[in-house]
Amino acid sequence: MTNQHTDSAADQRDPFADREAEKYENPIPSREFIIEALEKESNPLRLFEIARLVDVDENDEERFEALSRRLKAMVRDGQLMRNRRGAFGPLTKMDLIKGRVLGHPDGFGFVVPEDGSKDLFISDKEMHKVLHGDIVIASIAGEDRRGRREGMIVEVSERANQTILGRLNFEDGLAWVRPNNTRITQDVFVPQDGLMDAKEEQIVLVEVIHQPSMRSGPIGKIIEVLGDYMAPGMEIDSAIHDFNIPNTWSDALLAEVEYIPDEVTEADFEGRKDLRALQLVTIDGEDSKDFDDAVFAKRRKNGWRLVVAIADVSHYVKPGSELDKEAYKRGNSVYFPQRVIPMLPEKLSNGICSLNPQVDRLCMVADMSINDDGSLERSQFYQAVMNSKARLTYNQVNDILTNPQSPHRETYAELVPHLEELNGLYEVLLKAREERGALEFDTVETRIIFDESRKIESIVPVVRNDAHKLIEECMLMANVATARYLKWHKMPMVYRVHESPLEERLKNLRTFLADFSLQLGGGDEPTAHDYAAVAAQVKGKPYEHLVQTVLLRSMNQAVYQPENKGHFGLNYEHYTHFTSPIRRYPDLLIHRAICHVWTKQGPAEFYYDDAKMAEFGAHCSDTERRADEATRDAVTFLKCEFLSHRLGEEYEAVITAATNFGLFVELDSLYVEGLVHITELGDDYFHYDNARHCLKGERTGKVYRLGDRIRVQVAQVNLDERKVDLRFIGDFAAAAGAEELPSSEEEGQDEGDDQQPKKRGKKRYYRKKKRGGKGTKA
Repeated sequence: MTNQHTDSAADQRDPFADREAEKYENPIPSREFIIEALEKESNPLRLFEIARLVDVDENDEERFEALSRRLKAMVRDGQLMRNRRGAFGPLTKMDLIKGRVLGHPDGFGFVVPEDGSKDLFISDKEMHKVLHGDIVIASIAGEDRRGRREGMIVEVSERANQTILGRLNFEDGLAWVRPNNTRITQDVFVPQDGLMDAKEEQIVLVEVIHQPSMRSGPIGKIIEVLGDYMAPGMEIDSAIHDFNIPNTWSDALLAEVEYIPDEVTEADFEGRKDLRALQLVTIDGEDSKDFDDAVFAKRRKNGWRLVVAIADVSHYVKPGSELDKEAYKRGNSVYFPQRVIPMLPEKLSNGICSLNPQVDRLCMVADMSINDDGSLERSQFYQAVMNSKARLTYNQVNDILTNPQSPHRETYAELVPHLEELNGLYEVLLKAREERGALEFDTVETRIIFDESRKIESIVPVVRNDAHKLIEECMLMANVATARYLKWHKMPMVYRVHESPLEERLKNLRTFLADFSLQLGGGDEPTAHDYAAVAAQVKGKPYEHLVQTVLLRSMNQAVYQPENKGHFGLNYEHYTHFTSPIRRYPDLLIHRAICHVWTKQGPAEFYYDDAKMAEFGAHCSDTERRADEATRDAVTFLKCEFLSHRLGEEYEAVITAATNFGLFVELDSLYVEGLVHITELGDDYFHYDNARHCLKGERTGKVYRLGDRIRVQVAQVNLDERKVDLRFIGDFAAAAGAEELPSSEEEGQDEGDDQQPKKRGKKRYYRKKKRGGKGTKA
């Protein structure tokens, strides 16, 4: 059978032969062709059998050796598997799956398959072979008692942790490092000759010299001592390392930056529109340092003119440059408390690319005409040079617009009429947003106030005023105009996509809403209008926040991708990110696409095709999640440390999540979350109802669900695991309007299946409120 296939395979044309011929003087069959040929075989093949199959002569030593190296590389990259007989076969034919290990703080883990199929559960015993982040080949061993696919690690293709950051411990003459990353549950043993004079309890960086196996754990040597465990700023250093956030600039990049001027030159003006006389202003937070957007609005006879000027980063960061490579690797800026890891060096982010006041800057402009009903009539895009007339803050603008006696009205007297024009446009856009049915939930964002020792002094809510919303609406309009513009020109691009909720989540959501006599319209495909209608029905009710929270959790996470599937939450058919190229790589890609259109070239001549945009989109979606997880980890540690000094104190709290092992609650006034374990709730069997987001007592019928208020005491804080354990004191009987909550104890209500929460549910005992930034994270 093999010979028969050999002849047919050799006769077939390798579809990637031309590509291979361009790369090599003596080309061999492509990886794609080898996999296709092997998939037609009934058994794995040895090297010489594959050579005959793909028409490589064994006597041609150079090509035969090249084929051998290619097969080994394909094994290394997880495209093929080599069995004990030395024969090669595709993973799909050998019932093997390649994926990334996702560790869990409790010791078990999952393999997230590259092909997008369901995750494999990995027992704590199997997890001894690997560490969080490793790329592995796994086999399906069957199903566990909960019906999940269970896997076994067959081979590790790529080790993700060459170094590990953690705290040094000593006991009985032995030394080990406990990783800061709670997803890595194996301690790293350090021999005496690898201690580098480090002291106990210090945070150290360990080089892993022996990766874990079934027989032994990881072994390493200390290569750097970062400092004491509780040193100020150590939580950020730890998060940067644990989440692999790039935070250093290469020598090659710094050399490239040296050639970038500090000021705009006359030569840069060529071909640009001069907008320096236009009353463009930036409006940002008090502590912002990089200003990438400026706005101007003017009332017209039948509508408005809105000009959104964005820093022209693409003029300085060229495709393939060291700056571009590093910006892509970072994907976005990362905002920690009092510290930023920027996507671009400070010379660009805070200097030549930042739209600082009273200096000339290069910009890309979305110049839009908006009808009186708030709809986009037409838009044009062009390169320009501008000069910001003022660096304003949200609070200043809000005070100017709402307080006739504001001292800022005198300071910025020349700009007040223009700000009032902007506000008039905002009111029109806000009305259009409401009519469109775009979702807007009232969530509390917080800001950490530090003392002189960089310890938390207080945690305060951040109030979004109308100036925040004004800028948000202007940016949304510019993003929509950009998406429409590039779609019209059929350019490869990354959309900002927010897909409709999944069927299972919709089912659970409707079950939950039924307890409140609420219905979600839209059938199998509800729109943002349908969601907004539910939110409107509970406006002002005691359970408004509860319903809003469940509505929000039923939705998907927004991602970057070239396939346009619309933006569910904003209810836009076309949407992308154009307005923040200083801090988001997708915006830089969009700017390059716009520039390409200006040069009158077709999509085929663009730097990137749809396949490349898909790669960019997936990467940038990952770096966005990485930034969220890293900042959440750092803030969680800070909040745990803050609460560790308040053991025994009692607080009123609101339930923010229910699981089968207890309740997560947020402490009033502190905005810190912790866990009330299920055993704290009294002498009863409590069962978790996933659809209704609650715990229900089997004997008493007592129900605890999202939004309920209780009283708790701080019992224990574990800084290493980022856990806050709370003792249940009692129900908060004085909760205003509590008696108005609809009962969830109607006849026939399910009691839940008392199962563990899904893998992608609660990973830590804290969740950081998302940074508001400019407008929204839409």
